Amino acid sequence: MIKVLVIGFGYMGEIRAKVVESLEGFALVGICDPFATSAQNVRECPHFTDYREAILALRPDLTFVCTPNNLSPEVCVLALNSGSHVFCEKPPGRSVEDIEKIIAAERANDGLKVMFGFNHRHHPAILEARSIVEGGRLGKILWIRGVYGKSGGKGRGFEQSWRNDPSISGGGILLDQGIHMLDLFRLFCGDFEAVQGLMGTTHWDVPVEDNAMVLLRSTQGVMAQLHSSATLWKHTFELEIGMEQGYMVAHGLLSKTGSYGRETLVVGRRVQDSDPELVPGVPEEDVSYFDQDLSWNLQVEEMGRCILENKAVEDSSTNDALQVMQIIETIYRQSGQCLGGLANLQSVAL
Repeated sequence: MIKVLVIGFGYMGEIRAKVVESLEGFALVGICDPFATSAQNVRECPHFTDYREAILALRPDLTFVCTPNNLSPEVCVLALNSGSHVFCEKPPGRSVEDIEKIIAAERANDGLKVMFGFNHRHHPAILEARSIVEGGRLGKILWIRGVYGKSGGKGRGFEQSWRNDPSISGGGILLDQGIHMLDLFRLFCGDFEAVQGLMGTTHWDVPVEDNAMVLLRSTQGVMAQLHSSATLWKHTFELEIGMEQGYMVAHGLLSKTGSYGRETLVVGRRVQDSDPELVPGVPEEDVSYFDQDLSWNLQVEEMGRCILENKAVEDSSTNDALQVMQIIETIYRQSGQCLGGLANLQSVAL
């Protein structure tokens, strides 16, 4: 039985607690949040307001870190140094330096596992797309592009959210949401050797970016394009993958609110030159619809296997987190900003 402590009982913390309670082999032994005073009433486990006290008192096997970005590194490091495995939400802090601190603690505590919450990897449309790529049914990937964003909104307190306070979040929409799409780019294309990006605060009265445009080229020559935005006015998730023999489009995203629309995967096959009866540019398409999101469970189950079987974390590892944070920090520097919101920097060229 893996004893679990959840630190940070906001939106993500509650999701993680429900997953832990639903899975065999896991036991929720504590919740820590200075503001969630009702947590003790809705969960039959001890409730703490100080994460240091919670970690030292419970000595959990696995700590879920669901705190704001400015706290994540120090909570992860303390948990690791106290002998606990760690599952941390993305991003792993406010800067590359933050993830490097977590990596140093991971290396200093041999045998402990660290995984990050890149659950989009396990959404059904993405899993199906990966199966097609790995099976070679459409050949190799030529290019990939993604749009991921939301509408923001004054009435929902978007401008006042801690996510738009650089001292807490470290950055804006690119760090908050775009990091998921960049992680998917790496999942499909591998590491990137060239990064070019532009950011801007185009509409909202916030001290961080509300739009970012990113171009990348992988070490294998695959080109990628990302638009990360808080001004789409309609919550949007779309990932397109162009391949030798066709293409795939993952559209929509199963979520708690359903605001991203129904999750689908379109698979189109390139019209072959040998078939003169078919019109080029009008290929056949197959559409799959998905109505169940098991991504939360799948990731935690994999974390459990890594712990119980003493396996290395290969999915959503500290290296995965480091690589996407390095991409994001490069874009911030190119835009004359510092990831972490601490100071402005001279724009640098790759």
